[in-house]
Amino acid sequence: MDAHELMREVLKRTSAKQIAADMGLSLSLIYKWAEPPEGESGASSPLDRVGQLVRITKDAHIAQWVCEQAGGFYIRNPHNFPPGGALIPVTNDIVQEFADMLATIAMSAADDAITKDEAKKIRARWEELKSVTEGFVRAAESGTFRATAEPEKK
Repeated sequence: MDAHELMREVLKRTSAKQIAADMGLSLSLIYKWAEPPEGESGASSPLDRVGQLVRITKDAHIAQWVCEQAGGFYIRNPHNFPPGGALIPVTNDIVQEFADMLATIAMSAADDAITKDEAKKIRARWEELKSVTEGFVRAAESGTFRATAEPEKK
């Protein structure tokens, strides 16, 4: 979905007048954000600019910040597993990531308190576990782990 299409959807649920007032912008500018950009009648929207900034910097922290503003977290799409990949090693990776996260939590909680630094380490392990698990789920959905045909008996 393009940024202007998303803005068009947002404006169906949110008052353009309210957005303009809260942001100190003209109502016409808000409506232009919902039109195709540049060359046509649309204006380059903040969404387009954020996307451009992420592409230029290749820095996922920008996406993470945007997600945090919406009360969520950014997780990079995992790499794709090749079709016919072995299921057991990938499953073991997820189990190991989970064990690593639990170990991080256990070490952090050993003194019955968790510091900000420890919380950051827990968050990092959690994000890694979610990414690895997402890769597994996508691979499963795409049929990567389908059973191979059994060899013919002689």
